[in-house]
Amino acid sequence: MMVAVSGSSSLSPSAATRFFHGLTPDRILQAVESTGLLCTGRCLALNSMENRVYDVEIEVEGAVSSPSERFRIAKFYRPGRWTRDQIVAEHEFLLELEQEEIPAVAPLILADGGTLGELADLGIYYSLFDRVGGRIRDEIDLDEARQLGRLLARMHMVGARRRASSRLVLGPATYARANLEFLMQSDTVPHPYRDRYRAIVEAMCDRTTSWFEDTANQRIHGDCHLGNVLWDREGAMLVDFDDMVEGPCVQDVWLMTPGRDDYARSRRDAMLEGYEQLRDFDRRSLRLVEPLRFLRLVHFSAWIARRWEDAAFPRVFSEFGTARYWGEQVEALSECMASLDDDSY
Repeated sequence: MMVAVSGSSSLSPSAATRFFHGLTPDRILQAVESTGLLCTGRCLALNSMENRVYDVEIEVEGAVSSPSERFRIAKFYRPGRWTRDQIVAEHEFLLELEQEEIPAVAPLILADGGTLGELADLGIYYSLFDRVGGRIRDEIDLDEARQLGRLLARMHMVGARRRASSRLVLGPATYARANLEFLMQSDTVPHPYRDRYRAIVEAMCDRTTSWFEDTANQRIHGDCHLGNVLWDREGAMLVDFDDMVEGPCVQDVWLMTPGRDDYARSRRDAMLEGYEQLRDFDRRSLRLVEPLRFLRLVHFSAWIARRWEDAAFPRVFSEFGTARYWGEQVEALSECMASLDDDSY
């Protein structure tokens, strides 16, 4: 089971996030206009489970070269999820990429010279972005995979320049053990599956923690699946760095080609071919593909559980909590464990 996750939770069980009560249309427009822009009043909600994102039309003097110039994307971050420092660290990474002319959508500079605004009475941070065009592709050919490899290499070269100590570190401690503790304490996993689920998560952590410790971490995208890549005539552009982490570079590679079949392997090989035209890649880190897949599955379940009181989540994840869901989870995690000794990556 692979699901494109648009966001993830803070991993501390005590760090509960809040809802977007009070984020009314007039507050959205006021936030945008506080940056010095003038809105027409047209505001369209975009699809986002974790945050609230809007396409806002603004007044523009004179002719424009593209209809997109009449709009700004306003992103309101889920209250309590990230700290100001954590969001700023994401923005700093994006601005560094922009400075190097690496195609990624960076936040706009606001009236105060920063990139992050705040609705203080609601505890909601927000930022603005240019509206960019492009299409999402479910499949890529070998040339496109090589292009993505070169793009990831360029992004990782910038990511390696400095640390982001405020961001999460991707590994068994944060994405598996902490999430397991939350799932057990919250009694989320049904009792027929609890012991098996706990045992397999602990076994994976015990076996692979040293693998992660032997692999270098740096700033990476963190959620770099094909749904977060826009394609236009000039090529690929990376979007949605909301899950930016300190982690192994292979995380961004395997998510682009998540399958285990020959198709996925051929695309991954082509991607690494393009990557290594610009930057060395630690081929030993490919052994982390299955552990990273495993961590993503555990993290995803905990994310849903933490958001369950948000009315959108029961509607979208209607099978969550059922015997079928947790049976499939145990099966998927077991398959990852069984694949640990596969040296064909």
